[in-house]
This record gives sequence, structure tokens and C-alpha cells, in this order.
Amino acid sequence: MSHLDAVILGLVEGITEYLPISSTGHLILTNRLLGLDGDTPVYDASGTPIMVDDGASGELRPYTLGDAAYAYVIVIQAGAIAAVVILYWRTILNIALGCIGRSATGRRLAVNLITAFLPAAFIGLLLDDWIESYLGDNVYAVAGALFVGAFVMLGVERWRKHGRKAPVDPEDGPALHELSIKQSLMIGFIQCLAMWPGTSRSMATIVGGYLAGLSPKHAAEFSFLLGLITLTAASGYKFVSNGEQMLAALDIGPVLLGCIMAFVSAALAVKWLVGYLSKHGLALFAWYRIALAFAVFIFIGA
Repeated sequence: MSHLDAVILGLVEGITEYLPISSTGHLILTNRLLGLDGDTPVYDASGTPIMVDDGASGELRPYTLGDAAYAYVIVIQAGAIAAVVILYWRTILNIALGCIGRSATGRRLAVNLITAFLPAAFIGLLLDDWIESYLGDNVYAVAGALFVGAFVMLGVERWRKHGRKAPVDPEDGPALHELSIKQSLMIGFIQCLAMWPGTSRSMATIVGGYLAGLSPKHAAEFSFLLGLITLTAASGYKFVSNGEQMLAALDIGPVLLGCIMAFVSAALAVKWLVGYLSKHGLALFAWYRIALAFAVFIFIGA
């Protein structure tokens, strides 16, 4: 992987991680365009092929360039995670104070976030190998999820604006710590839909926030904070399960460069998204997903 590849993937990761357009889908497509999705075996420093557990069959197979690229995009999520930590450090500090009994609102928000995370934790562990084997780099699956997710967003946006009395002011609606356990759990189960590449974790959690009665601003902020837990857990699990192979296949330079680019672009995207959603909603992202899905189908057929 070249430094230019690292810059491109870092920018794509940072821009798309928190926008409801699917970072995983964009990174799979970017890997395809950069030629990083091949089955070429990856060798260690001694020239020996790196072997990994196949997962589905339990047999060993060569660790490929596509495996390394897929692992890389999960590792550089650290940059996007750091961006939210910096931007929302006051909220995170309040959560930490709540965990030691010094903030009632922080404690309730911590409970809500942990509750929303639990479905992904259990279902993700059960389906991780299956998803990587059958959907991990499936461009058709990505395009389909982009298309279906777009119409879900348009439907929920129409319901929010016309199907009920919607909050007009971005500060209206319940605060994040005022969500019930039931509402938080609902958002968590909806987040699990994003395990299908191309769906978008951000889209799923923002839609879940809408359905729970949150304003666009608060739905986005809950999505960011929940993403801290979900993305950290996913990256940590990937490193624990495939860390040795990843370290052997990836150079530290491109990894750090990708993380830096992801950090900068994610910070800018997060700041922009909160203001945009409050004024305009999800429609723009839905139409973008439809256009991208058609472009992918054309690209596949070309």
C-alpha cells in the first residue's frame, strides 16, 4: 500500500464515517478502484505466505492483499474516533463523571449508550465471520444496500416532517440522557442493520434517533457517541483476532498517515453534518446514495 493509497483511503474514511452514506461501502469501492481488493497472497519479511483461519471452513488459507486492505480501513477508523473524542470531550467527560457517580445526566447517558451498543456486540460476534466471507468485498451487496437505505431515509424524513408533529428547533425533543432504555435498545437493534456493507451505521442510528423522537441535531450526536463505542469495539476485535497478520502486512507509515487524514476529514464532516441536518434533513444523502448505487451497477457491468 502506497502513501497515496493511504491518503485517499484516510480521506474517504473520515468524510464518510459519520455521514449517512456508508463508509464501509465507500472504502470497499475505493479499494476496488485502487486495485487493493485482489487475491494476491501477502508474505512476511522472510518471504513466507501469511496464513489465516478461513472462518467459514476453519481451514488455513493465505492472507491476501484484499484482507490487508479491509483490515487497514478498520484500523484507520482510529482517526475518525479521535475526531469525535476531541469535538465532544465535554460530553465524554460528563459520561465519565457519571460512571463514578458524580453526574446524574452523565450516568443516564452512559446507560443509554451501553444499552444501544449491546445488540451490535452480540450480533456482531455471531455474524462477523459470515459477513466477511460473503459480504466483506461484495460490490453488489454494497450497491443494493445503498439503494434500499436511500428509500428508508426518504420515508423516515417524510414521516418526521409530515407524519407527526416534528421538533422545529434543533434543540427541541428529548435530550440524549432522557431516552428510555426501550428507545436506546431500539436504536441499537437498528444499528445492527449496518452490518450489511453499504447500509451505513450513521444512517441506521440517525434513523433510529428520529424514530425515538430525537431532533436531527441530537440524533446525529447520539450517532457520533454510539459510534465511539461501536467503532472502538470493532477495531479492537479486529486487532485482537487478526493483529499479527495485520502488523506483518501493513507498514506503519501508511497506517499513521491514513489515521491523520481520517482524523482531519472526520472532524470537518462532523461539524458540518450537525448544522446541515438541523436545516435540511436527510434527503440530500438519500439522493446521493441512489446516484452512487446506479454508478456502481454501471461500473460493475462495464
